[in-house]
Amino acid sequence: MHSLLFTIRRAAGLFVAAVLTFLAPAAFAADEPAKPGPSWGLHGMLLFGGPDGLYAAHLPMFHAPHDRQVLLSLRLADPALDAQMRRTLGEHPTLWTLVPEQFELARLAPGAAQPLKRFRADIVEGHFERDGTPRHQGVMVEVLRVERYRVLKPALKPVREAHYRPVGAGSTWFLVKDIGARPDFDHVVAVRGPRKPVPIVLAVNGITQPPDEALRRRLPTGDTLLGTVYFDTADLK
Repeated sequence: MHSLLFTIRRAAGLFVAAVLTFLAPAAFAADEPAKPGPSWGLHGMLLFGGPDGLYAAHLPMFHAPHDRQVLLSLRLADPALDAQMRRTLGEHPTLWTLVPEQFELARLAPGAAQPLKRFRADIVEGHFERDGTPRHQGVMVEVLRVERYRVLKPALKPVREAHYRPVGAGSTWFLVKDIGARPDFDHVVAVRGPRKPVPIVLAVNGITQPPDEALRRRLPTGDTLLGTVYFDTADLK
């Protein structure tokens, strides 16, 4: 009798194990697209921030899969590394970038069916495609909030105004320029002050250098422009 019960239990256990083995790959793959879409790729990002938070800005181009301006509020899953990067980035404006694993950029769009909540990335001091130095590999990045998501439209008529919008918290602030029509430039500046900076609109024409001085003159009293974190024209020609 005991032998019969043992045989039945063993058979049931093998059946359950087989079912779990069959279902596991499907469950694991449920977070990934069945077929890569038009925004699938390796999406390098600017990494910036300070004591009050970390942010990442996708480095856009005017062609798929990179034709989206995306700005994220994030944290690093490793608390010690998160605190270290906040200290490092908060010391003075400096260029750091993220090299994420490949993913569908549209998953960061408002209302995405499968919103991207986390991804692994390498952290690079400098520009990851321009002689940057890898510092941390395979870091888990957690997306706290998508601050901005805009699909770029290169066919739009070029404008002669640059719109800067603030992102940040506490006394750590950044002005991030909206990307418009081709040709354009990408620009992020660091600001320190007791209050949130106001959006700034600058008249621009043929910009080849960061317009830091023009931005400095437009800041509210008490706010200090620390300098440019990132400026680029090459990717947006």
